[in-house]
Amino acid sequence: MAPVLSVLDLALVPDGGDARAALDATVEVARTAEAHGYRRCWYAEHHNMSAIVSSATSLVISHVAQHTETIRVGSGGIMLPNHSPLVVAEQFGTLATLHGDRIDLGLGRAPGSDRAANLAMKRLPDASDRFLDDVEELRTYLSPGGAVRGVVATPGQGTEVPVYILGSSLFGARLAAHLGLPYAFASQFAPAALQDAVMTYRSEFRASDQCERPHVIAGVNVLAADDSGAAEQQLIRVQRSRVRRFLALPSELDDDAVDQVIDSPQGRQVLSMMTYTAVGSPDEVGEYLRAFADHADADELITMHAAPSTAQRVRSVQLAAEALSAVPA
Repeated sequence: MAPVLSVLDLALVPDGGDARAALDATVEVARTAEAHGYRRCWYAEHHNMSAIVSSATSLVISHVAQHTETIRVGSGGIMLPNHSPLVVAEQFGTLATLHGDRIDLGLGRAPGSDRAANLAMKRLPDASDRFLDDVEELRTYLSPGGAVRGVVATPGQGTEVPVYILGSSLFGARLAAHLGLPYAFASQFAPAALQDAVMTYRSEFRASDQCERPHVIAGVNVLAADDSGAAEQQLIRVQRSRVRRFLALPSELDDDAVDQVIDSPQGRQVLSMMTYTAVGSPDEVGEYLRAFADHADADELITMHAAPSTAQRVRSVQLAAEALSAVPA
């Protein structure tokens, strides 16, 4: 059986585009995913990153939900230590009130930003230490009759927006298992602990009202194109862009110079984040995704399509779905 597919859309600024073009692209990607049977589109909270425009995550979710009809739309994730649980409950309660049972609330405890942005957000140094308490407070606000110290989330109370725990370590796996919530592992950029985390989550899972059995979502990069050569060319451009961004290379460096950095230990470390990447023709991508789902013991794959242009991302979303809907040889 083919794995369930979803999309993690980073709302990337396309080549030659701007923030508005990136937000328009989120709708195009989501509509394509909806038409091709993907379960959900998620958007991640990132700050102080000029190439990613999903910082106001709940607004991006609302924008996409308004322009789609059936696909689930949500956060992958909201970085809860950056926010008051009450405010998140109100935002997602509003989304659920407007768009019904299509909204997901994925929660992470990383900052989603650099030190400068952390300071600008007034994030407290120990904010991550309160993650479990904040998750439980947030879920209380969303529950029927839920109130915390006499405070009610309006909208929010009674919407029961489903909560997902995001992570890249055993901490998130154990927390999701303890709370009986679905678990999404960020293997699209943090591959090292994937199998250990999933095994821990499944072995320690305790059923809850939201989730009777474990549900694992594993992240994977996808660059699907009509032929292998086109996909490989996209991969080269994505690798260069990623190394430029993560190592803050000077903009005047040409591709040859960036390729030399890629061959350095620092460059290889950055590219190791892309360990789980399906690249190639539809047949090649379909074979990779089936094998990866088995490797990750995943119920669902959340695919990140980071091709340089919007048209290439949309085509990748389409081809990946078509590849998995075909009967394997």
